[in-house]
Amino acid sequence: MVRSLWSAATGMNAQQTNVDTIANNLANVNTTGFKAQQAEFKSLLYQDLNSVTTTANGDPKPTTSQVGLGVRTAALTQLFSQGSLLDNPSTSAFAISGDGFFSYNDADGNAVYTRNGDFIWAIGNAEGTELVLTTSDGNPILSTEGEEIRLEGGIISNRISVGADGTIYYPDEEGVPQEVGFRIGLWQFQNPGGLERVGSTTWKVSAASGPAINEAEDDNVQSSIIRQGYLEGSNVNVATEMVNLIVAQRAYEMNSTAITTTDQMMQTANRLKQ
Repeated sequence: MVRSLWSAATGMNAQQTNVDTIANNLANVNTTGFKAQQAEFKSLLYQDLNSVTTTANGDPKPTTSQVGLGVRTAALTQLFSQGSLLDNPSTSAFAISGDGFFSYNDADGNAVYTRNGDFIWAIGNAEGTELVLTTSDGNPILSTEGEEIRLEGGIISNRISVGADGTIYYPDEEGVPQEVGFRIGLWQFQNPGGLERVGSTTWKVSAASGPAINEAEDDNVQSSIIRQGYLEGSNVNVATEMVNLIVAQRAYEMNSTAITTTDQMMQTANRLKQ
């Protein structure tokens, strides 16, 4: 019966992690570019009570008696399904339709990746004649060449347009859009689920994800589409998360009941001894 106490306790711990994951998903339901997570569980070791053997008459006993020792959290799977595209009046708002990621360098100079396209055109020099495309935190976005996107010449930000492939345009004197020499970079991964999350909407490369694949340089990947004037909303499905929350709560209660029942059985056994 002590075994049942520990098995039920592992179940309660696992469901607590499950509830924490669901709560984090619901808390980020309005976070731009957020990708939901899902708790995955794995059974612990089994203890043999009766191994495969034969009877005294030599008859085979092909089945064993094994009892489980509980459960543990195996992984928190990241779900990279497409979020809804939400209209945004800003000309520096970009949503990705496809599997691509934007990229920028963090404070340590390491490339990180995001689906949050809520960017701004920031002043890049003291004279105010240069614009830099950055995240809302001021990190410069990288082009397909891995360079910071800096536009010079007193360009007006609300006249900048971006094509579906990320090419940046600015109108000439006659109002005809002309390429300015930069293209917003997009990267993909063989296994995006293996990316290491370093923020609510930011990831970095890991051994499990594989190296970043530049869409502009690899013809073997399906190119993503950039939508100017849109932002990608969270892919959290509130109805699904609420159902999962109820299931997790009931599972937690059942494990708690198993502990209570085991305690009552042990109390009964103690009274029999007396």
